[in-house]
Amino acid sequence: MKIIELVIDELDEDAGIDAISIVEYPAIEEDFVALSKNKEYKFQEVDTEKRLLTGALLVPNKPIYRRDGEEEYYIIFSKDTIRKASELYLMRGKQNRATYEHFKPIDGLTLVESWLVTDKENDKSNSYGMDLPLGTWMGTVKVNNDQVWEEFVLTGMVKGFSIEGFFSEKENDTKSEIEAGLKLLKIKKLLIENEERNKMKQNG
Repeated sequence: MKIIELVIDELDEDAGIDAISIVEYPAIEEDFVALSKNKEYKFQEVDTEKRLLTGALLVPNKPIYRRDGEEEYYIIFSKDTIRKASELYLMRGKQNRATYEHFKPIDGLTLVESWLVTDKENDKSNSYGMDLPLGTWMGTVKVNNDQVWEEFVLTGMVKGFSIEGFFSEKENDTKSEIEAGLKLLKIKKLLIENEERNKMKQNG
């Protein structure tokens, strides 16, 4: 299946992440944990005191399945793109933009903590039982919305984060390299065939 790397077009002011969505099935296949005052809990055992959700927002080179009509493919994000996306999200002041399952805007959710995994052994994510690759964008979201917390979080209707935004496809140099290579092989084949014909004429 085709894999498409998405990048940020730095000339496009709208490029990057527009909102963080809370979803039941995270595309990156990483669930978040809900934090209480003293320790973290899985969703079925959440303490309502802190109302913090901590988890991975984007994982580098993690294939994310997509379907567009009849076409099926995967998208991936590099470490560099994830770093740029996380920086732009904060620089543009979009910490309060959140949705439910990518279609319903919701108020009262704020990204209050953001970091990149740069040291697997000593990263804070380890204390939550998460084993994530270097370059992963981690975040903690504060839920100041009673309805979201009680109807979505406490019931387990949402289990992780998913991002939404505007990205461009990275130009695929591999395809052009393959096409150039095939062209060279074709030319080489024609040269060999031509040389063999000349030998046959000389021998004939």
